[in-house]
Amino acid sequence: MEKVIITATVANSWIYPELKNWAVDNKGLIKDAIQCAEAGAAIIHIHLPRSKEATEIVAQIREQSDVIIQAGMSSYPIEQRITDFESRPDMLSVILNHHAEVFTNVQVDQLHTLNELELYAEKSRRYKIKLEFEVWHTGSYWNLNYLINKNLLDPPYYLTLFFGWPGGTWCPPTIDSFLYLKKYMPKDSVYSVSIMGKEQRQILPLAILNGGNIRVGTEDNPFIKENVPAKNNAEIVKDAINLCRALGREIADPSEARKIIKI
Repeated sequence: MEKVIITATVANSWIYPELKNWAVDNKGLIKDAIQCAEAGAAIIHIHLPRSKEATEIVAQIREQSDVIIQAGMSSYPIEQRITDFESRPDMLSVILNHHAEVFTNVQVDQLHTLNELELYAEKSRRYKIKLEFEVWHTGSYWNLNYLINKNLLDPPYYLTLFFGWPGGTWCPPTIDSFLYLKKYMPKDSVYSVSIMGKEQRQILPLAILNGGNIRVGTEDNPFIKENVPAKNNAEIVKDAINLCRALGREIADPSEARKIIKI
């Protein structure tokens, strides 16, 4: 198996907003991203501001690290993500289905049509940005195959499988759910997993042992152990690396991850 690509989500926890063990301003966001890269993350999943500051944040991270920058917040419609494109990250998160999420203080209900997905595919080619596709159920695969069959995407297709995120597109964080989504994954896919909540510790080993990659950080699960909040995201990354190595897989650095993802 190839080395594990670790993605660090340097963002707030949607279900534990009271913890606040994440960056609260742009300066802290940059520092958090660099610390995660130094700890061993190959990809930084970052929520860029919807302003020209996004370009400056990407530039400052690149000055200090070769980490892969992945712009998140796929809940926004494409019309509101122009600053994401113009900041020129390496990757851009795109959900392959309806956004239906219910968090502690926020509810999201946003439709993403096939037409919007086509626009994402066309625009990403123009900007030379690799799309990271969020998969929440097998309908996500139907939409992905639609884009593939129209020759709008270049392989490999980088997917993140989402488990345990509350709301109308919830997928249970269980072994059978993981195996089900893995079974129907389109060929030429490279995949990672995102688990919101304590069940993360049960699904991460499955992904690692089955050739997958993992996403960790305060957005997904802000705890280092059950009921023990992490000091910061770098601590979470280091813990994930220890888990990977205990299961017999080494960690991909950004250069190796770029070759695997083909960016």
